[in-house]
Amino acid sequence: MIFLLDGNPFLEAFSDADLLGKVIFAALIALSVLSWSVLIHKIWIARRVKKESLIFRKSFLEQKQKPLEVHYLTKSHPECPNAYFIIYEVLKNKTLEVLSKNERVWRERKKQDGDTAYLSASDIAMLDSSASSTISTLTKYLEKNLYILSTIVTLAPFLGLLGTVYGILTSFSGMRADAGATAASNQMVLGGLSLALTATVLGLVDAIPALIGYNYLKNIIHDFDVEMERFANDVLSSLEMHYRKVE
Repeated sequence: MIFLLDGNPFLEAFSDADLLGKVIFAALIALSVLSWSVLIHKIWIARRVKKESLIFRKSFLEQKQKPLEVHYLTKSHPECPNAYFIIYEVLKNKTLEVLSKNERVWRERKKQDGDTAYLSASDIAMLDSSASSTISTLTKYLEKNLYILSTIVTLAPFLGLLGTVYGILTSFSGMRADAGATAASNQMVLGGLSLALTATVLGLVDAIPALIGYNYLKNIIHDFDVEMERFANDVLSSLEMHYRKVE
């Protein structure tokens, strides 16, 4: 145990700290573990969602001449939905529903049975609204639990500051000890200063990666949100090209 503590300021500070100091240390370490767990998990999800979505986009572009008959076998991980495939499925199902409704209405108005159902401008607008709603839901899913990182960015430095203030308070308390307990008071002073410095370092070590990771994830999610809108517009353009009636 002495060998492990020798030369390691963090372990020495933890060893010399009292109960409250150890609790602060443990909380900072727990925040670090939580931060890295969320960060790695969210980056993995974001990258896999984007990768699988791009594969479907390529498949759609190859079959866009028949926008309602795109064939694709999705094998998405439960936590990594294929965003583009979901958007396409929503637009496809909504389009089929609208075309079916329009066909029934036209037949009731004694149109010829051979007439083809078309999409009106209002139908296209409704499909665009459905796509926007789906994109918002997917974006919200990708941003799930990001609040943990933003919370750690704020909480970790304050927790480190608490350790700093408590360590300094402990040091002053040691300085005021009786002269007959010089060795013990010196140990208390050194332990308090060690706690103060290492708590500050741990707080910053927790907050800095969380801040960088949070901004990184927000940026790639924002970029992917723009890409989802672009893909939805591609699908809508293809549907409009094939099924909108020329006035």
